Amino acid sequence: MDRATTKISRMEALEPIQQTLSQIDKRIPDALRAALGLRKRRASILFLGDAYITSFVASFQQPSPQPRDAADESPMDIDGATEPRAPLRMDWASCYARRHDEDAHFGHEDAGVVGVADGVGGYRKNGVDAAAFSRGLMTSAFEQVLTAEPGTPVCPYTLLERAYDETVASAATGGSTAVVLSLAGTALLKWAYIGDSAFAVFRDGALLHRSQRQQKRFNCPLQLNARGTGDSITQANVGEVPVRHGDVLVVGTDGLFDNVFDADLERLVRMGTALGFSPKNMADVVAGVAYEISMSGSTDSPYSSDSRKLRGDRRRGGKQDDITVLVAFIV
Repeated sequence: MDRATTKISRMEALEPIQQTLSQIDKRIPDALRAALGLRKRRASILFLGDAYITSFVASFQQPSPQPRDAADESPMDIDGATEPRAPLRMDWASCYARRHDEDAHFGHEDAGVVGVADGVGGYRKNGVDAAAFSRGLMTSAFEQVLTAEPGTPVCPYTLLERAYDETVASAATGGSTAVVLSLAGTALLKWAYIGDSAFAVFRDGALLHRSQRQQKRFNCPLQLNARGTGDSITQANVGEVPVRHGDVLVVGTDGLFDNVFDADLERLVRMGTALGFSPKNMADVVAGVAYEISMSGSTDSPYSSDSRKLRGDRRRGGKQDDITVLVAFIV
């Protein structure tokens, strides 16, 4: 069993976080909770003191710094000679808070590839396994990466297209949104996605790049399926962005991005970095925050905000859903 297989096996063996607020509470530091306006748990960390928390929170409420572009980095050493750049890699981890258990994801550290898919829940109403297509996509994509020659560059669109073809051929039911990202060479993060599974890249504590959801109307994303009634794989959004050591990539299903505003996600990443979080720490906390908001009937969320704007209702609170969060440190 190689290193990548060991990594995916360990990831899949992780028990999803318990769907109780008491369990989620334990994952979110009080200072971070205060910054996001979440309710305080009963057993607060008393030794920090209110003054410390206030000061700590205030330091992260300032306008976020402007991220420096990778082009500004000089590859020259002090003698003026070109210094070769070491290949970048992804140090990644994930957290899955399931509700219907229709999300799927994978990652291959050596190849620098990660992917997330979200089964379309509407199929569930007709007695169809709404998870089959998302699992098929991610399983196929992961197997293709595993069997590729080591060092072979991965094109996210080609990988997603082949995974789609294989999943269709398998007669999997349902439909899915999906996003696949790869770290190409020394400084490029490439992507391909369809629907509202999404990602964001952060640099120096600020949002550098955010994918834009693809949807036909409110709460109806573009999707792939095997019935010929879904959207075409050619509609996938593809692109790339320069990255460098220290950047943070957050990938997730709409269970994350429907519940956490970009500004709050930026604050989470900035505070997590300052607190020395590992990718797993950060994935757990981001998923925990998204879960708590999803269960709230009063905390505002991107989903309720869009509902008020687009449907003219008075909705408040989050959206209950599966929540997959994958965090990768670019190192």
